[in-house]
Amino acid sequence: MIRISTIFIAICMVLVAASLGLVLHAVAGFSGTESALVALTALTFLILYNAVSMRLRDRSDVGGQIADLSRGTADLARQVAEFGRRLAAVESRVVSANSASSDRIQAVVGEINELGVLVKQLAVSVAGHEDLLASGAAAASVPAGRPDPEPQSEPAIAAEQAAPAIARPLPAAAAKPAIAAEAASPSRNQPQLLAAVKNAVEENRLDIYLQPMVTLPQRKVRFYEAVTRLRDDRDQILAADDFIATAEAGGLIGKIDHMVMLRCVQVLRRLMVRNKDVGVFCNVSAATLGNAANFAQCLDFLEANRALAPSFVLEFKQATFRHLRPTEIENLAALSQRGYRFSIDHVTDLRIEPRDLADRGVRFIKVPAALLLDPKQSSTSDIHPSDLSDLLGRFGIDLIAEKIEGERAVVDLLDYDVRFGQGFLFAPPRPLRPEGASATGGTTPNKESGSPNGPSNSVPMASQAAEPPMRATGNAALARRATGPG
Repeated sequence: MIRISTIFIAICMVLVAASLGLVLHAVAGFSGTESALVALTALTFLILYNAVSMRLRDRSDVGGQIADLSRGTADLARQVAEFGRRLAAVESRVVSANSASSDRIQAVVGEINELGVLVKQLAVSVAGHEDLLASGAAAASVPAGRPDPEPQSEPAIAAEQAAPAIARPLPAAAAKPAIAAEAASPSRNQPQLLAAVKNAVEENRLDIYLQPMVTLPQRKVRFYEAVTRLRDDRDQILAADDFIATAEAGGLIGKIDHMVMLRCVQVLRRLMVRNKDVGVFCNVSAATLGNAANFAQCLDFLEANRALAPSFVLEFKQATFRHLRPTEIENLAALSQRGYRFSIDHVTDLRIEPRDLADRGVRFIKVPAALLLDPKQSSTSDIHPSDLSDLLGRFGIDLIAEKIEGERAVVDLLDYDVRFGQGFLFAPPRPLRPEGASATGGTTPNKESGSPNGPSNSVPMASQAAEPPMRATGNAALARRATGPG
């Protein structure tokens, strides 16, 4: 198409130049040579003009094309940059997903290894019990007429060896015989009990027992609960359930709570020397929370020890949280503003509102294992017990199963995703004796340091806060008996 137009323009220029020469020769009288020169000159100018105009037109076309090419290149560069950014984001997501998957796999492998160890320990324990039962049956089948250098020694040893296996499912009943006997004594009436509690408080005969809370299924100690005991003038132990009501009626509970907080803070400081991740649960009475004078004294003490707030958990009964008065709500808010966390125990049902509890600073709920595993709770509560741990976890509350006394309960609680456990299966409450006291008998407290806030002989040493075994084995007592004396 370009060649045809060029040929047509060239023919036109030749015709125009020839016509100009003919007109000059015919009209102006120019000679043939002059007319030819003029015609050639005109043709030359026309050719030059056409060449220049075509060059300018081509230059403008090329400039437009270059501009379009530049815009296209810029768009392509932007698209390549966006693609690179998206590719980098996808790579980072893939890397994070791979790392998270590897972490989950490592966690699952660790849990499987822990379960394997627990299964092996359970198998060893069951085998030991079977051997003991078989040996007991063999000893019982010996004829009476067979000569025996030590009459009845073998059956006695078999019965003694079988006793731990029979009594182990009921450690709670055997752990407090003296306490139960003292509480059931009819010789002590209410005035005498009040006088005994008052004397014990004034003479600083208040003991702290520590019971560990362990992680499941690893069974590593994470927290301790401080359990309060009082000793009367005859060194008889009074449990908290025996004297709390009397102390509240006599107006002594505020002083007792302040003493317990002091001891718990001292114990926590000594425990944190060895382990920074340990925590202590301290029980607080509803009467102290509602009494302005008693609460002000405790609040001043807790304010002075505000640095320990992340590891110091204040524990209240479920009934206390369900019947909070405006003054008690304000006192709880004051403690929560200072960084202290709360725990709920003495849970009697699973009708729990986790959002309200989390707003008030509750971070732990202790539920008896029997209540969690009770099939009737699924019909009486709004949520199935197996979903309770997940529901509480959404609001930052940890579920603690307490009063665990058997391995079967631990296996069932693992299906409920319970992270913490407490009970006689792991360790009973262990007393913290004053410095210089014997491990078994009580000593007479120092009468000269009768102040409830600063007795020098009532502070337990860190080494005396004996931790429970990292893992409970069912045949520990049997292994000690099997080794024999010496």
